[in-house]
Amino acid sequence: MRVALRPRSGCLVMCLCLSVVTLLLQSLLVPPQITRDQPTGRSPKEHGPRGGASVHRLALRLEALSSQVQQLTRERHPPQNTGEDLTQFLHGLRQDQEGVVRSMQEELKRLAQKLDHLAHHPAPNRPKHRSMDGLLQECEVPVDPRYPACAQKVEFLLARWQSDPCYAFYGVNGTTCSVLTYLREMEGFCPPRPGRNHSSPPWLQQLHSHTEKAEVRTTLHPLVNDISSIKGPAVTFIRTRLLRLSEQWAQAGRRRKENTKATASPLLRVLLYPGVLGGPGGQRFASMVERGGPLGELVQWADLSACLFTLGHNVTLTTSQNHLHRLIGAAPGQGSCPIQRPLPFDLLYTDYHGLSSLKGAMGLAFQHYQCRFRILDSFGTEPVFNLGSYSRSHGYSTLWGSWGLQPLQYMTMFPHTPDNSFLGFVTEEVVREEEEEEEPRTHSKENLAVVYGKQDYMWQGTEGYLEVIGAELETHATVYHAAGRPAQLPSSVINHGLLTQEHFLQLLRRAKVFVGLGFPYEGPAPLEAIALGCVFLQPRFSPPLSGLNSDFYKGKPTTRQVSSQHPYAEDFIGKPYVWTVDMANSTDVREAVRAILHTQVKPFTPRESTCGGMLERVHAYITHQNFCSMSFPTWPPEGVLRVHLGPLGQSCVGVCRRSSLVCEPALFHHLNSPATFTRLGLGCSSTEQEVNPLYPAYSPWGRRCGLQQEPLLFSCAGADPAHRRLCPCRVYLPGQVALCPGCL
Repeated sequence: MRVALRPRSGCLVMCLCLSVVTLLLQSLLVPPQITRDQPTGRSPKEHGPRGGASVHRLALRLEALSSQVQQLTRERHPPQNTGEDLTQFLHGLRQDQEGVVRSMQEELKRLAQKLDHLAHHPAPNRPKHRSMDGLLQECEVPVDPRYPACAQKVEFLLARWQSDPCYAFYGVNGTTCSVLTYLREMEGFCPPRPGRNHSSPPWLQQLHSHTEKAEVRTTLHPLVNDISSIKGPAVTFIRTRLLRLSEQWAQAGRRRKENTKATASPLLRVLLYPGVLGGPGGQRFASMVERGGPLGELVQWADLSACLFTLGHNVTLTTSQNHLHRLIGAAPGQGSCPIQRPLPFDLLYTDYHGLSSLKGAMGLAFQHYQCRFRILDSFGTEPVFNLGSYSRSHGYSTLWGSWGLQPLQYMTMFPHTPDNSFLGFVTEEVVREEEEEEEPRTHSKENLAVVYGKQDYMWQGTEGYLEVIGAELETHATVYHAAGRPAQLPSSVINHGLLTQEHFLQLLRRAKVFVGLGFPYEGPAPLEAIALGCVFLQPRFSPPLSGLNSDFYKGKPTTRQVSSQHPYAEDFIGKPYVWTVDMANSTDVREAVRAILHTQVKPFTPRESTCGGMLERVHAYITHQNFCSMSFPTWPPEGVLRVHLGPLGQSCVGVCRRSSLVCEPALFHHLNSPATFTRLGLGCSSTEQEVNPLYPAYSPWGRRCGLQQEPLLFSCAGADPAHRRLCPCRVYLPGQVALCPGCL
């Protein structure tokens, strides 16, 4: 039978149904509130409005609703059949309501009994945070004098936890409890939970110690295969260089294996990250490789990877920031949090760009692991630029410095900064040994000059200089130029365009002279030319270039005075292989060129620029340099120390060099005591300790003796007209300035 309801009656029924459903849904939310927001183990009465009283109140509301429905039924006067049907419908609804209420009361009664049972008989392994009293204890910021920064760190993270996604990754959700858990377990700024022992954060835990020894290898093919998956012109250059020099490295490896004096070292896990190739800037740098851009850094990265691999260590090379983050276990985000696990590498070679990337990915772990970093730094970093507090307060602050590393962690291309470690590179040999027996003099020299400068802007202002050279020698160039746009060079110059390295070396084998234009500064090409039998002709700088008068050196973390285009070639090689002239003096240039034409030179390579020399040097660094130790260095040994008292106004670099020695900063601590002044016969009227890069030093005015207070400021560089510096000089092996007799 179809029942016809009036509009008002239909609306009433719908509203009643919605009310009932709403009440039922509200009642179903009661149990979760009991378990989450209230202490467990209480009776329903103790729960107050959220316990049994809530059920009772729901029953009263439903009964009142039923009364209202009955009243409406009596007040309405529909047709007989319609009224009877409506009455039956509402009566059934009332019965359903009463049944639901009874079921809910019984269910909640059972739940209250269960909670009461748990309160008197707690589960043995029930988590502490399930108890409200325990939760309040754990989430209260502890006051512990052993953790003085805890409260401040909690306050900071409560306000800033959303500033970096890494906090949420580690479980921080804005509550005090989550912040405390993070600071306890990941950063160690807060004490452990009551009843628990202190444990180091995961990234501070020690990995297994090394037991396996590194075995010298005689092939680079596995290394080449490993980096073949990395794309781009820069890595292609590295891979090509590895293949071209692979036989030289193989021979050096075989010789080292045969040398019983060469001691094995523990097998190390080494990561190489040329940061200049990572990120957006890496694409710009890589694009310059094919347009005559700087290749010196890539030469170093190629040779360093080959050297470490030949020494037998596990080498990983990456140029991707994302891959770097995966390798070191960085947390997702912006680098505010420490890494997830201990750093899996014993040594990490990078550059200034990579150092910034690591700082932005490792958080608190960066400072802990920075002693494992080695920074490839072509032009050097002096201590006054390295120590942030000193550089900022004394005007030495630059974009590149202020990292606070040990100065010897910076590794240079040439030994121009004794405060840093000289890493170097390898020059290619003129003829391989097996070829020399068959063709001892295959490459004869011609009266031609090859100009050092692959971009035409380097040639500007050198017309007179090149005219004098061109009158005596046929002049060749390897200048890059875009298609359809020839380079702007003198008409007498034969330009081959940008050559591959193989064809460039073939041209150098024919040439008599390699001509420097003044730029680029301190690159590897002059040594490659000398190794192929060329004479390097370069300009002298008067006055010397520095950050005070050169845009190129301005902002670099060095105070060096650069006297020529290639000071290493001038000072450590010299004539007859290197001639330095006044480029503006045509007579000086002409006489030098004519003297060179009448001089016969053989190919020459310093020991330190050979594969064997680099293996020797890098192995010594890995074995003896330990920047993670808090004690003073013990290498080189004290027995090689030669103490020199310099004249007023001279640096220890100059003082040692005048005696054919080299300044060794690792030996400074042996001089930093009053006893040294006594041994030198200097009577001190006063002795002071000061944060001063010139100390230890002696001032004759007032006979004041100064000792160094900050070990990071021990420096071979720096001079002052009021001080005579105490200099730690040492001897060095011929052709291997980084090492000394007894250092290996």
